[in-house]
Amino acid sequence: MVFISKILFFMSHHGFYTVVILFAFFGLLSYLTKKAWFLAPIIPLAILNGFGGQFLNAWFLNKYGVKSTAIITSDVETNSTLNDMYIHDYEAIVKELNGKYSPTFFSTTTAAIYPIENAIRIPGVGESFPVKFIPGYEKNIVILYNESEEGKRALQYSMLAPVNTAKIKYEADRTNKEFVQEYIGALEQYLKYYDDENYQAQLKELKQQLKKLK
Repeated sequence: MVFISKILFFMSHHGFYTVVILFAFFGLLSYLTKKAWFLAPIIPLAILNGFGGQFLNAWFLNKYGVKSTAIITSDVETNSTLNDMYIHDYEAIVKELNGKYSPTFFSTTTAAIYPIENAIRIPGVGESFPVKFIPGYEKNIVILYNESEEGKRALQYSMLAPVNTAKIKYEADRTNKEFVQEYIGALEQYLKYYDDENYQAQLKELKQQLKKLK
């Protein structure tokens, strides 16, 4: 597992050198076997690694790694951009299983983050957050963003969005049965995950109001 983790770390953090190794490896195979088709996988594998290397790394570490914590110690904005946003270089320390800390590094484009989604969300400097790694190679980590305090707040905020939308509609017309039902549904969905006395009371009032509208 340690060997695989080292390979995935290298591939996701050193894309250019990975391409060079692919050219050298398959080029040598083609030369030794006198078969040109050995060159065919080079470009597809290079593209696949460029777009999915960090995702494969994130999946592997989340499935086979052990949980610990890490702390980002440095966040430096670079001159390079990705989707019109500046790429950041990070340094962090990872808590090993023996309680000691070891250093690591990653960037906006190389960070392994789980769950895998089309978003790059990294905790702030100085904040302890959960990670997973393969014991013996703590340098390669996957950030469990949704389990971090920042991630939990972001998730709760996103789940409040339908509630706030339904509330605006309801307050515009409290006699509209569809608006009341939508508000009730949004509150019920939110309360499945978060216990809030104020929302519980609001839900009770809405259900009573709905009965009167029937």
